[in-house]
Amino acid sequence: MSISIKQDIRFRVYMAFTGICLFGIAIVIKAAMIQFKEGPKLRALAKEMHTRFDTLKADRGNIYNEDGVLLSSSIPEFEVHIDFSVIDSSLFAKNIDTLSVCVATLFSDKTAEQYKDEFIHAYEEGDKYYLLGRKLKYYQHEALRQFPIFNKGKGLGGFISDPKEKRETPYKNLAYRTIGIFRDSNVTGLEATYNDTLTGENGRRIVQKTTGGTWVPIDGSEIDPQNGKDIVTTLDMNIQDVAEHALLSILQKYECLYGTCIVMEVKTGKIRTLVNLGRQPDGSYYEDFNYAMIPTEPGSTFKLVTLLSLLNDKMIRVDDIVDAEGGAIRFGNRVMNDSHLGLHAMPIWKAYAESSNAAMAKLANANYKDNPSKYIDHLLKLHLDKPTGIDLLGERRTVITKPGDATWSNTTLPWMATGYGVLISPLHTCMLYNAVANDGKMMRPYLVSSIKEYGKEIKTFGPHEIEQIGDSNTIAQLHKCTRAVVTEGTGKGIESPYYTMAGKTGTAQVADKGIRYTDGVYQGSFVGYLPAEAPKYTICVVIRTKPHSAAYYGGAIAAPVFRMVADKIFSANMGAWAGPLDSLAKTNNGRLTSSMATARNYRILLNAIKKPVQTPGDYLNAMMQLSVDSSRNVSVQPAKIFRNVMPDVKGMGLKDAVYMLESSGLQVQVLGKGKVQSQSIVPGARINKGQNIILQLS
Repeated sequence: MSISIKQDIRFRVYMAFTGICLFGIAIVIKAAMIQFKEGPKLRALAKEMHTRFDTLKADRGNIYNEDGVLLSSSIPEFEVHIDFSVIDSSLFAKNIDTLSVCVATLFSDKTAEQYKDEFIHAYEEGDKYYLLGRKLKYYQHEALRQFPIFNKGKGLGGFISDPKEKRETPYKNLAYRTIGIFRDSNVTGLEATYNDTLTGENGRRIVQKTTGGTWVPIDGSEIDPQNGKDIVTTLDMNIQDVAEHALLSILQKYECLYGTCIVMEVKTGKIRTLVNLGRQPDGSYYEDFNYAMIPTEPGSTFKLVTLLSLLNDKMIRVDDIVDAEGGAIRFGNRVMNDSHLGLHAMPIWKAYAESSNAAMAKLANANYKDNPSKYIDHLLKLHLDKPTGIDLLGERRTVITKPGDATWSNTTLPWMATGYGVLISPLHTCMLYNAVANDGKMMRPYLVSSIKEYGKEIKTFGPHEIEQIGDSNTIAQLHKCTRAVVTEGTGKGIESPYYTMAGKTGTAQVADKGIRYTDGVYQGSFVGYLPAEAPKYTICVVIRTKPHSAAYYGGAIAAPVFRMVADKIFSANMGAWAGPLDSLAKTNNGRLTSSMATARNYRILLNAIKKPVQTPGDYLNAMMQLSVDSSRNVSVQPAKIFRNVMPDVKGMGLKDAVYMLESSGLQVQVLGKGKVQSQSIVPGARINKGQNIILQLS
């Protein structure tokens, strides 16, 4: 072999060896790069195929009221699927008949034969995600888990469970908009305001995949969830129920567009009731929007603000005389008209009671025309330019026109004095009148009184005073005006014979959201408090009518709702106030029966405290009552019984109760023995001759 050939072979061997060495080095380098650069990522990926993090969902907190009544809670729902591909053929064949009977019995929607046919078809097709049921209740889910085949679990029985959470409100649509909705795409009301508090914090744990494909938790890896906290609301569902039915009855009667009713506790500002009903396309009504927080032109209820401003500035007294000039007064190029013409000179309190637009506009214009900002300052001091501060999301911005604004003119002030050219919500109006009822202390309205964790209070919310709106003299004069509305003004006729009330009617033409004044849509209002001499509750009712409705005055559509709610509050003795002495709807204080012993004991008692007593000659055949004159002399007189009005006979003896009720034309049915404990017709309700009433005795 020649030298050249040997050299050529040697060269090729060296080249091959060098190539092999370089390839080996490249492998080592690549392996090193994978080990040190990509290694952690790949190791994590490999581990992830065998371990994972599972979320441990926190339970959402509940919503209660102060009586411990559950208003909103989460309940589990389940969606169940079956993986037929993992079920052994012998297991399936042995148990399919029993399984079909069990499922048919549980759901009662198909026969056992129908379920058997479906299961066999799904098994033959190897269906890995057969839907067995949606929105299943907990007891249904637990029953399914115990059925043959399914009791083998996911790996052998193909049972796939997907738990979900459903928010339930036991009272259904009652206070629905206030309590709120909790859904993935829609959270409203208190559910939204206190979402962070109610939600809690999810936990987690590590689970590992076993050889059989089952995921099992790794001990010690759990981080427990922190369940959501509970909130306690101020709502009273008894009043809420009555208010909703009362409001609904008027809305349906006149086919109104919407209405709201607010009940506020005078001393604290607690919202006891918040009803919001809107008309739906099919004519039904539903809690679809929080109308209590929508600013609108309030109309005549706003006259209280004008009166308050004038009194605080010491420009008037309510006994001063104002001339309404027949109920039509020109301001600039416009004429302010009363709804009823013919009013002339009268005391200011009378003008307020009759809701004279002309008189109130005249007073505001005469005293603030040269300095309208002084009037506006009063509105700002009353916080009418700010949200009320209620713990409910969705309050909208109010509108207070000011001098210098583009919309200000020489007629803005007189029209604003009567409730036009200003936008405030019904909640603002309620808060304002509640301040008058509360001796001038304006309270922030609130809906949540405490937050609890596992039954223990961890945070409380109490009354918060916002402003003192006037001194005692001013408030006393306002009381005189609001009381006159009911006794002889636009609210006359709604007062109960059993308790006193004060307030104000309001009627405003509406021009908003595409509605023009000429469309004939009105907003009727009544806001007031009871009992007038020692207020416990403020009630605000605002109703928007359909176009050209036959009834639209506040006294006609809103005042009846006020009265029905007030009757419920009073008859249930909520607040436990002492009524006037001539009231038969209160406790036994101030009441005498026809028993001679009782009457004699009453006289002995009065003599013992050295009160002179006067009695009529013959009083033994009638109910008696006490009365006190200005000299503090006490007299015993026949009690006032009002025609066609249900008296309160609770606490009376059977003989006296039957005598009184039959004298009123009622047919009495008695259950039990002793004194009257309850009556089937509430005190103050209208009664008809021949009507039946049931008395439950103690």
